[in-house]
Amino acid sequence: MSRTFAYCRVSTSDQTTDNQIQEIASAGFTVDPKRVVTETVSGSVAAMERKGFAKLVDRLEASDVLIVTKLDRLGRNAMDLRSTVQRLAAEGVKVHCLALGGVDLTSAAGKMTMAVIAAVAEFERDLLIERTQAGLARAKASGKALGRPQALTDDQQRTIIEKRKQGVSLGALAREYAVSRAAIQRVEKRAA
Repeated sequence: MSRTFAYCRVSTSDQTTDNQIQEIASAGFTVDPKRVVTETVSGSVAAMERKGFAKLVDRLEASDVLIVTKLDRLGRNAMDLRSTVQRLAAEGVKVHCLALGGVDLTSAAGKMTMAVIAAVAEFERDLLIERTQAGLARAKASGKALGRPQALTDDQQRTIIEKRKQGVSLGALAREYAVSRAAIQRVEKRAA
């Protein structure tokens, strides 16, 4: 016998999941209150890294149904969403998304929807990379210095190299110049 679960997530503590629970009920799904999992966690956290969601997945069995109101409740991005749905489908769990007309994401139509979402996400990612690379090339061509500014001046770097040759430790120099030991090591590496 299949059981129905609902996963409702909000990002901040001043938000509630009440609207999501009501939306699921309005769509005709009857979910036992003990099978409604709610949590407050940022959408930037991968689904399986969320405590509430991970516990929910442990409870799910083959033929169970998981309902979410929107795709962004279920995954942080298209890749996370896809792997989450694939994992649930492999366990025989159906995943319904109300925002997509209640389509089961593990069905043939749902898989097609997921493929389109993944293709759009990949396209957006490629466009972002292209824009970023074009912007960096334009900035470099106009003579802009790229990257983080150096913490130490050229004079400080020359002094550090001399002091290292005299045997002054990395730690002592890091304290003297209020930088990390790694910063001192980078100065030495650039001078080599």
